[in-house]
Amino acid sequence: MPRCFFALAAAVASSLVIAAPPAAPASAPAKASEWRTLFNGRDLAGWDGDPRMWSVRDGVIHGETTPDIKAQGNTFLICKGPAVKDFELKVLYRCGGENNSGIQYRSKHITEGEPKNPWVVRGYQHELRNESQMPNVSGFIYDEGGKRGRICLAGEKAEMVDGAKKVTGELIDADAFAKLVKLDDWNEVRIVAQGDRIRHYLNGTLTLDFTDAPDLALSEGVLALQLHQGKPMWVEFKDIAVRDLGDDTP
Repeated sequence: MPRCFFALAAAVASSLVIAAPPAAPASAPAKASEWRTLFNGRDLAGWDGDPRMWSVRDGVIHGETTPDIKAQGNTFLICKGPAVKDFELKVLYRCGGENNSGIQYRSKHITEGEPKNPWVVRGYQHELRNESQMPNVSGFIYDEGGKRGRICLAGEKAEMVDGAKKVTGELIDADAFAKLVKLDDWNEVRIVAQGDRIRHYLNGTLTLDFTDAPDLALSEGVLALQLHQGKPMWVEFKDIAVRDLGDDTP
């Protein structure tokens, strides 16, 4: 009887040792934060732009220029929240076809020198258009206020190598893009920026994947929405949300 008891005790002790949870790591990797809503659907609290051109109509941000109210240079509605670094942004937009708009990210609000208006921004821009024929469509990266022009086109998987863009793949062709975009309607844009890598999604489909050169890449800055100079235009935004990314990869 004692021998059986000791054998049973030893078996229980052994099972307890095996079932013990592993020790927690000294420091867990950073995780993505919760989504933050950037537009309350009522007013432009948390945003700064030309009040003649930006307003809230029917629960959406409405930007418009007219023959009488013209943009002196490209002008922006600038988010006054914290600067974005590694982040994911979601937004719905629609616009007319008379002119183009854009979403600035990791950008700089220009206040030094003599900017054309008080709301000038420079940096990465996600192009927005009401067009379906590539390459003049939503989703390419434009160097707003810089010298690089169209950095990466919609449909491209590319990287900067030795000062030049190297295209390594095609993500979507012209026919598929024309079917994907919703003309004269709301489209969902998602921007994911982590380190030197940038991804643009349209209506849930990856349309651009670009890795910038370390010496050219922008790592931090403001978010902003564009009204383009030139022809009268309008653009609208809603359901704007952002989250900071740690080591998570969406």
